[in-house]
Amino acid sequence: MQKFSWILVTVLGLSTGIMAYKFILSGNAEKSADGRVAIQLTPEERDLVLHEMRTFLDSVQQITQGVANNDFNAAAKAARIVGRAAQQGMPGTLIGKLPLEFKKMGFDTHSQFTQLALDAEQLGDGTQTLEQLGTLLQNCVACHAIYKFEIEKSNQ
Repeated sequence: MQKFSWILVTVLGLSTGIMAYKFILSGNAEKSADGRVAIQLTPEERDLVLHEMRTFLDSVQQITQGVANNDFNAAAKAARIVGRAAQQGMPGTLIGKLPLEFKKMGFDTHSQFTQLALDAEQLGDGTQTLEQLGTLLQNCVACHAIYKFEIEKSNQ
């Protein structure tokens, strides 16, 4: 009976390790023909991620307009929309499909938007806000250079 228990613990441990690797570290991704990492999602998940990216872009435009108009409250409001709080709505099944480095970049991007919002309100410095925005946009450029989204093959 003790031998069976050890075998069961070993099998469960290996299964947990494999699942952790698959859903926390690697996600549901593979190399694509263009050299980027193709993250495999359902059509609904892909639409959700692309909607988030369009919201990022809309916020960048509003932040830039806010700085141009010396309206740092508007810039902060736009940044806050895509800050850390925006992460709360992502389904766990989707997060499990994203590679760890993609998740890190995404969390960092949301955090940078939150910091930009705080600094824009408190400092009201257009140069500072634009510098933060430029740094933040490096994540966007890197993400688009490294990743793309495809529909899972089982759903085609």
